[in-house]
Amino acid sequence: MSEIPEYIVDRLFDAPRAMVWRAWTDPKLLARWYGPGVDTIIHKFDLKPGGEWLNEMKWGDKSDLSKAVFQEVVPEEKMVWHHSSTDADWNIVSNPMMADWPRVLLTVVTFEDAGSKTSVRLTWTPLDASEAEVACFANVMGNMSKGWESGFAIIDEMLVEMQANKA
Repeated sequence: MSEIPEYIVDRLFDAPRAMVWRAWTDPKLLARWYGPGVDTIIHKFDLKPGGEWLNEMKWGDKSDLSKAVFQEVVPEEKMVWHHSSTDADWNIVSNPMMADWPRVLLTVVTFEDAGSKTSVRLTWTPLDASEAEVACFANVMGNMSKGWESGFAIIDEMLVEMQANKA
C-alpha cells in the first residue's frame, strides 16, 4: 500500500485556550461553525472516550450524516476521534457523495497556549483505508482547507463575541 497521506491544518486563534476549547466542544457553538454555509444539527455529543458525536449537515432538501466516536479526550489539550459517513440509522457507510472517500478518518485536534492566543492543529488521516480510498483522500486534500478556513473564520467571530460578553 502507498504511503498514507495526512491532512494538517494549523490555526492560531486570538483567545485563551479554554475559550477555544469551548468553541469546539459546546454543541451549540460547534453547530454555528462546523459545516459553514449549511444548517448543522448535532443530534448527540458525548465528549468522552467511546462517546459519540452524531452530526447532520443540511442544505435544501439534502443532508449529510456523520458520526464521530471519541477515542481520547484531554480537556483543553486534545481530542481524537474516528470520523465516518453514516446512513439515517447512524450506521457507517461509504460517503454518498464520494464512493471512494475513506470510510473512517482518524481525526486529531490539539490545543496549545501561544501567549494569550491558542494554537490549534487538526490532522486527518485515512484509517484502514483501501488504495482507492487513500488515492481519493490524497486527490481531495488540496481542496479541504477552504471548508476548514471558512469554519475557523466563524470561530474567530464567535471568540470576539464571547470575549465581549466575558463568556
